[in-house]
Amino acid sequence: MCLRQLAVRPRTRSELAKVLAKREISDEVIAEVLDRYDEVGMIDDAAFARAWVSTRHQGRGLARRALANELRQRGVDAEVAGVALESVDDEAEAATARALVDRKLRTVRGEPDAVFRKLVGMLARKGYSAGVAIRAVKDALAARDAEAAEFVEQIDPDAMADE
Repeated sequence: MCLRQLAVRPRTRSELAKVLAKREISDEVIAEVLDRYDEVGMIDDAAFARAWVSTRHQGRGLARRALANELRQRGVDAEVAGVALESVDDEAEAATARALVDRKLRTVRGEPDAVFRKLVGMLARKGYSAGVAIRAVKDALAARDAEAAEFVEQIDPDAMADE
């Protein structure tokens, strides 16, 4: 059962334990099997967390907060997740947010305030803090056109992030 699960994609120890428990396998057998898989290197939560953070941040543009939530849902220990999340620093997170906004800005239309709300909402759903989201959108809109630049001049990202 574990080999079939691991053939699809890497799994955490917790995910495999849930699969085995669902099949009504005893806790002792689950622990023994997973300990052996751990010994031979077939499961490694730290390696899983590092790979997950790397691929989901680069591929989906998720922020540390969203990545931490996903790792927690997969049963990765908070300390192990924290170490993996260190690879995404503030600069990388801000650059990714800006790239997401620039990509979305190509297709979104409307008044600057509506576009601003849509883009900040998109970043919020990806786990970005209000401050990072507002700054990325403000910078992108200012670079877009004069009307948008005039609108964003009125926005104070620090004041909005505190609300």
